[in-house]
Amino acid sequence: MALIDFTVTHRFATPPRAVWDEMIDWPNHANWIPATRMEVDSEDYQVEGATFTGYTGYWKLTLVDRMKISAIDWDEATSRGSCEVEKLGPVLQGRAGFVVAPDGDGSSVEWFERVTVPYLPKLLAPIVNKASALGFASGMRRLAKIVEKR
Repeated sequence: MALIDFTVTHRFATPPRAVWDEMIDWPNHANWIPATRMEVDSEDYQVEGATFTGYTGYWKLTLVDRMKISAIDWDEATSRGSCEVEKLGPVLQGRAGFVVAPDGDGSSVEWFERVTVPYLPKLLAPIVNKASALGFASGMRRLAKIVEKR
């Protein structure tokens, strides 16, 4: 079993609320997270307790990532939001989340993942950590292009 633990930070030239709204729109993650599609389990999918599943990969080489929102909060007064999900398996177990905050005339996002992968040898964890962080950094750049066009 290996621990995957990384944090990615990205600065956006748009207000925090625009970034927040896009990040909690789980079905639209496919627009900016490479090779990923999301399925929500209910119409009210932006509340604590909501569940959804991410599918990352192609064809039979797809990682199924079931998640449940364990905390979600947007503070209009400070233009700051945070969301944390519990990873329910079958492959990834642990936590992930993000904080959206004002940053000068724009905003910043800090995204973290702390998950265990039961069948991944510990020796490969540093490689998977780096690849995962690069993938999420790429996703943040794609998200920036989307929100900055609006």
